[in-house]
Amino acid sequence: MAAAVPMRTNWNPNMKHNDMERWICIYPAYINSKRTRQEGRRLPKENCVDNPTYVEIRDVLSVSNLQFLMENKKYCREKSSELQFRGRVRVQLRNADGTLFNNDFPTRESIMLHIAAKIPQLKTRQNKSGDPYHQQSQPQPTASGSGGGGGKKGKGKRR
Repeated sequence: MAAAVPMRTNWNPNMKHNDMERWICIYPAYINSKRTRQEGRRLPKENCVDNPTYVEIRDVLSVSNLQFLMENKKYCREKSSELQFRGRVRVQLRNADGTLFNNDFPTRESIMLHIAAKIPQLKTRQNKSGDPYHQQSQPQPTASGSGGGGGKKGKGKRR
């Protein structure tokens, strides 16, 4: 049987670290190398990934020893509200007594660096690789005098 989703309540200062409202939020824009700092990127560009999705973040966190929760939220600095840009991940950073949940990840930045390092290794990213070496080569048609090379065709001049 699956674990029950924690119940959301309004925040108050008496909440413990293991309450869902105290978990850290990670939006895909935080680790997107195509964003500027003003657009919400939180890490240096060399550590970021091109257009990550919340599904890829979920895949990385599912193999890590972390508790997380997916939410259908939109980042406030995101201009587009399409489904591919939506999604927020909440990650538990500390236990109820304030000790670290996982000693490998002491800060939110360490979790984001881990996610950004693992996303390029996902199988879904391996298929999308932009390397011409990894893509299957298709034979290119050759222009051997058989015509078909075209000039610009369209409507004539309007008068």
